[in-house]
Amino acid sequence: MTKIDRRTALAASAATLAAPAFLTASTVPLFAQAAAAAAQAPGFYKYKVGDITVTAINDGFFARPIEGFVRNAELPAVQAALGAAFLPTNAVPIPFNTLVVESGGRLVLLDTGNGNTGAPTSGTWMANFRAAGFDPANVNAVVISHFHGDHINGLRLRDGTAVFPNAEISVPAPEWAFWMSDERMNAAPEAMRGGFQNARRVFSPIAANVKRYEPGAEVAPGITSVAAFGHSPGHTVFVVASGTAKLIYMADTSNHPALFVRNPDWSAVFDMDADAARATRRRLLDMAASEKSRVHFYHAPFPANGFIAKDGNGFQLVPAQWTPSI
Repeated sequence: MTKIDRRTALAASAATLAAPAFLTASTVPLFAQAAAAAAQAPGFYKYKVGDITVTAINDGFFARPIEGFVRNAELPAVQAALGAAFLPTNAVPIPFNTLVVESGGRLVLLDTGNGNTGAPTSGTWMANFRAAGFDPANVNAVVISHFHGDHINGLRLRDGTAVFPNAEISVPAPEWAFWMSDERMNAAPEAMRGGFQNARRVFSPIAANVKRYEPGAEVAPGITSVAAFGHSPGHTVFVVASGTAKLIYMADTSNHPALFVRNPDWSAVFDMDADAARATRRRLLDMAASEKSRVHFYHAPFPANGFIAKDGNGFQLVPAQWTPSI
């Protein structure tokens, strides 16, 4: 279990677990225009990992003000990194991308998106999921990487409705132990209480049936969990493998790759234990680069998959070639 840094925990909880700081239309005209534009084509993308079919499902984005977003870098350095990636320098658009895995005759979701609790520019997940040919009633299993709201809120609507009524729900045991602990919730700063309350909103109605897996466990056919602590106490990533092919679902190992893949020692405001998160990020990026494994990032530009190349003291995300055939 990682040690939670109080300052980063407070910042992370205030930013992501209770009421995310979204930018207004008057603050960031670029994003406002994008949100108001005609609808884009459905955001799903299918590809193969050996004999396994995976589908990236986009859930939109939210725009996060830059000031204070990287806790251990000066604002001009962060703006320079964004500018080098041709992104706005006053805000970072943070995408949301889950993964659907079809393996062993089962339909498995890795995380669930924001549901109907997110920003005005998110909440596209279900429309994209259905456009990809899927039905929530046919989901066999949902495997959660960690309990931040943008990963679990898609399990349950604001009115309490369960979105995947026939699915087995699996969560990391260390994550459950932290967020579902009354002792920890009662001892937490007020700004952090929203995260504990939201976890209870999502999981309490099904608590008796939620499976809790330990890091290293196979959570579904062809899907193995890997400890990636730091971003949250039980943050977990997944290796999807078939034959000699492998995909690493990086979850929140990195927030936007333009910042944290290129600068792996930077700490995002959302990382609850900054030191552990940096060590985890370097370990997993090194592994992906050395093994030439395909990767999927939850917060990378859609379709959020590619390869990792070493670049000086950092890394680069090299997008995988788009293909019209699966």
